Amino acid sequence: MFERHKGGDRAVLVCLDFGEVDYQDGAEEFVQLVESAGANILATVEGKRSRPDRAYFAGTGKVQEIAEVVRAHEAELVIFNHALSPSQERNLEKVLQCRVVDRTTLILDIFAQRARTAEGKLQVELAQLSHISTRLIRGWTHLERQKGGIGMRGPGESQLETDRRLLGARVKRLKDQLATVQKQRATQRRARERNRQFSVAIVGYTNAGKSSLFNALTKSKIYVADQLFATLDTTSRKLYLDPEHSIVLSDTVGFIRQLPHTLVAAFHATLEETIQADLLLHVVDVNHPLRDMQIIEVNKVLSEIGAERIPQLMVNNKIDLRDMPPSVDHDEYGRICAVRLSATQGTGLDALRAALLEALSHPLKTAELTNESK
Repeated sequence: MFERHKGGDRAVLVCLDFGEVDYQDGAEEFVQLVESAGANILATVEGKRSRPDRAYFAGTGKVQEIAEVVRAHEAELVIFNHALSPSQERNLEKVLQCRVVDRTTLILDIFAQRARTAEGKLQVELAQLSHISTRLIRGWTHLERQKGGIGMRGPGESQLETDRRLLGARVKRLKDQLATVQKQRATQRRARERNRQFSVAIVGYTNAGKSSLFNALTKSKIYVADQLFATLDTTSRKLYLDPEHSIVLSDTVGFIRQLPHTLVAAFHATLEETIQADLLLHVVDVNHPLRDMQIIEVNKVLSEIGAERIPQLMVNNKIDLRDMPPSVDHDEYGRICAVRLSATQGTGLDALRAALLEALSHPLKTAELTNESK
């Protein structure tokens, strides 16, 4: 199939079906990721396999098909919706005679474009360098002639000619700088604890409406867009629930399936706001057909960073897209465990404030508050 979009890199996409139940939805999400990176999608090559090929990931016949599409469209980039090994990337580039990047590199590139704060930029660079370090053995000759583009932003361009010793030294400096950031966050957190500030972190799948909810509650104007990973940098604000009670509310980076482990590790400083929170607002896009899968993926990442025991309040967002009225669900103890609302329309926010006030007055010790609302 062929699609055309305005953008930069002239790209051919590759999606292989290994029998996943949600393959088609994953392929559509992949297109969204590529569009978020700013590529000009020329064509998508699909196929079915029982398992990846060790040398090329795709079979030799499929690789030849990709090569023909690349030549026909004069593409300069091939993006796989999969994680490729360094040797697979190297072998594919020799055959296709153009740059080849995988899903991990694509996500890292989007993060490189979106990071705004000094901390966010440090975290992205650390993740990129960790990824690049596994690929220093490859031949870069054709890449050195092509500056910029997906997979080449941030340190991707300046670090290609460095050896492992220099790269390792840079990684160490970045880790030291991020350790300083973590100490600063710990100091701020201790100050909040001394002031008895109840901390709430907004989490959820990317593009679920977390930043829209944050803006609606705090009257802030942080960047909001209908795209994946619109928000990277954590923003915190004091939110007054009534004249006598306030909390610290934090907006965090969205999660996605197959989120690169290097990225989770690098963003540990930012995710501290999630790990140390007293309550998580788990925002769900009720209009998304795979919302149940997205809930599972978010909880996987929360478990990976050690936040699985923090109480959650489910926030079912975007009810306006389904013509649903705002409402609340209660658990067996009469507590509010889920809220249905529309962050953009502002409906249901009063119920969420009531739920937050309830959680502030009677905080839970475990994740008993978590409840999936259909």
